Amino acid sequence: MGLECVFACDIDQDARNVYERNFGLRPEGDVKDIPPASVPGHDILFAGLPCQPFSIIGKRQGFADSRGNLFLEAARIIAAKSPKIVVIENVRQFAPADQGRSLSCVQATLQALGYEVESQVLNALDFGLPQKRERILIVAREPASGAKWEWPRGGVKMKPLAEVLEPNPARRHYASARIRRARHAAHKASVAPSIWHENKGGNISSHPWSCALRAGASYNYLLVNGERRLTPREMFRLQGFPDTFEMPDTDCAARRLTGNAVAVPVAKAVIGKALHAIWWTSAER
Repeated sequence: MGLECVFACDIDQDARNVYERNFGLRPEGDVKDIPPASVPGHDILFAGLPCQPFSIIGKRQGFADSRGNLFLEAARIIAAKSPKIVVIENVRQFAPADQGRSLSCVQATLQALGYEVESQVLNALDFGLPQKRERILIVAREPASGAKWEWPRGGVKMKPLAEVLEPNPARRHYASARIRRARHAAHKASVAPSIWHENKGGNISSHPWSCALRAGASYNYLLVNGERRLTPREMFRLQGFPDTFEMPDTDCAARRLTGNAVAVPVAKAVIGKALHAIWWTSAER
């Protein structure tokens, strides 16, 4: 998109290794240990905050969970560096968490730093990916630009699941015979290919797309045609990563990293709107 990344940060060592392998920049580790003065100046700050404190799958302790407070660490950097625009991503449940207090805290903090703040839930399904992944995007921008913010509309035709699935996956990706028999005894799919989803209550559904990838899900949470787990390449494809992207060395790391990742087309669409709002509109004036 014509941008240069000057700083990255992730507490996950596998994420740091893969990021450096693909982009040539070694991310820093724990954001709590980073003094803002060591962060280079930048125009856009993008933060994907830990979702576990707010996710429907987690305990929903919100800011009572120490991971939920990492926004305040990002706020330290924002206050020191004053980027033109800030984009923050989290699970959809972040908005109603703590009766809206978590979202209100983020908005109020960014407004106190001088930003105009907008938020909206976007779904990766609307941006061409065969994955139902609803995430809240919070955009904070300098009011001085005078630009009107517009959210990307989506409406991109979904890539068929058949174009994501690998034709000959390794046998290690198949569930045990016992699990396969139980799945097929409990559910019959109406479409093929499909990805079968088992929820927390044990109910099974199938769709021509995947439910949201999760870093800490049970190993057989999602099964292709009720038979096998997704391969690492399939998981990265479901998040919109190109096949040229170099993956981590283990299946476990791939599941964790893709479950924590941001859907690439969604991030690209929002940042594209940010570029327009900050620079192109100003140039037009």
